[in-house]
Amino acid sequence: MESTLAAMRILTGLQPSGKLHIGNYFGAMEPAVRLQDQGEAFYFIADYHSMTSSQDPVALRENVRELAIDFLACGLDPARAVFFRQSAVPEVNELAWLLSTLCPMSLLAKCHSYKDKVAQGIAASHALFAYPVLMAADILLYDSNKVPVGKDQKQHLEVTRDLAVKFNEAYGEGTVVLPEPIIREETAIVMGLDGRKMSKSYGNTLPIFGEEKPLKKLVMKITTDSTPVEDPKPVEGSTILALYQLFAEAGAYEAMVADHARGGVGYGDFKKRLAEAYWDYFAPMRARREEILADPGFVDEVLAAGALRAREEAGKVLSRVRRAVGLTA
Repeated sequence: MESTLAAMRILTGLQPSGKLHIGNYFGAMEPAVRLQDQGEAFYFIADYHSMTSSQDPVALRENVRELAIDFLACGLDPARAVFFRQSAVPEVNELAWLLSTLCPMSLLAKCHSYKDKVAQGIAASHALFAYPVLMAADILLYDSNKVPVGKDQKQHLEVTRDLAVKFNEAYGEGTVVLPEPIIREETAIVMGLDGRKMSKSYGNTLPIFGEEKPLKKLVMKITTDSTPVEDPKPVEGSTILALYQLFAEAGAYEAMVADHARGGVGYGDFKKRLAEAYWDYFAPMRARREEILADPGFVDEVLAAGALRAREEAGKVLSRVRRAVGLTA
């Protein structure tokens, strides 16, 4: 049994868990936007997944809409990518169940994300424990070949691959497509204001959108050491340099590195340069966001059209899987 694909199919999803930050952008959104021209792109808002950490229906609806607006503003083109809500494709739950019949408990017990989230105080629910199985269904439901993921999701993709292999061994080669990860090593982990990985749970994020003064004030809060202005500043492990490299031209970045090494420039000046580069980088996205907000029905139309296309593909895959496992003739 073989799956036929017209082109490479790319899939990624983002959780609607609040205001997006630049770690989300460089880790998932920017790579996804660039990949739109390299194959069939399927991008979804992972609203089911977000329910493992929050059960606030009002916040969920607001976060879904904000994520849709922000992703579109950051370059997602509904003419080149299928964009939809995870929950608008109920087929994903059936495939998750079918995959779970072959998923060893030991495979899920090894997942560090579950342990980390429980340690952070999130309730140890069945949904949180089985999160990787639903993620596997998200990926396999669309015959995805390539899946852009951050390093923190690499293990979950390995679970997906393990389940795909088990499923094909049980029900025939080609029943589901074995996906490959796309990991951008240079921006897979974006440093936060305190030098740790940028994360909402650490409260160390730089949002993509917002008012200029508050955002630039956040940049000025970046943690630095007490090196005097006149002395050289450490280059290795510099949060300012790591962030500046994301936004600045190569020449400007090299100049800041040289100023660090030479001394005579204070951290306040470096932070101001970073703040300007950060603000300028997202200027086109801010303009596009204003255009989207001026057309209230646009987002709903995009998500509805994306859901129809996603369900069309999901139906094909699920029909193939149902026949393979014996649920249909």
